[in-house]
Amino acid sequence: MSLRLVKKILKKVNSHAEEMSKLSDNQLKDKTKQFKKRLEKGETLDDILPEAFAAIREADKRVLGMFPYDVQVMGGIVLHQGNIAEM
Repeated sequence: MSLRLVKKILKKVNSHAEEMSKLSDNQLKDKTKQFKKRLEKGETLDDILPEAFAAIREADKRVLGMFPYDVQVMGGIVLHQGNIAEM
């Protein structure tokens, strides 16, 4: 996977940040159910990855008080693709 493609996916993740920050805790929690339904309907993990990673980032911020850096998200994208990432 090229760095250019990883950055493109990261940009999509970041584009969901504001949307996720506006969700209530329950709405954010319900995202998991929505993702499962989308997968059942035939979407792939790659299809939902940007929105799912954005939801995870927002949950991290709320629960742990830490917002993952872009480079950490990039590492997650690389790992999701089955590659090795040095972090």
